[in-house]
Amino acid sequence: MGFSPIAPGTAGTVIAIPIYLAFSIFGSYLYLITVLALTALACHVSREGETIFGRQDPPQVVIDEIVGFLWTMALLPLTIGNILGGFILFRLFDIIKPFPIRHVERNLKGGLAIVMDDVVAAVYARIALELIRRFIF
Repeated sequence: MGFSPIAPGTAGTVIAIPIYLAFSIFGSYLYLITVLALTALACHVSREGETIFGRQDPPQVVIDEIVGFLWTMALLPLTIGNILGGFILFRLFDIIKPFPIRHVERNLKGGLAIVMDDVVAAVYARIALELIRRFIF
């Protein structure tokens, strides 16, 4: 995952897929509550990761990508197309960081900054995926 020498964020997002599949059996409310709790845990873990690895947003910490993908997929039907589209769009927005993603990353601190930029990328990805689903497919 985070120790992948190539694209650790993408590797972390790949790990998120089976987690999403496991969580997808939950009803909508339980899914959202679980992902919200995991988001809070991710903030704590990410902050600790900065201390352990001695740098801001260390690449070894990928729980933020996992949380971001789970938010991207929230309340979507479980289909291969949604999973692939969510994966691609989430990675795209997480990498290019359009406004306000980079602003969030720069102006928050610690674990909150690490996680919330991925949550905002997830919002962009989810909106883009919904537009694609409604107007193209």
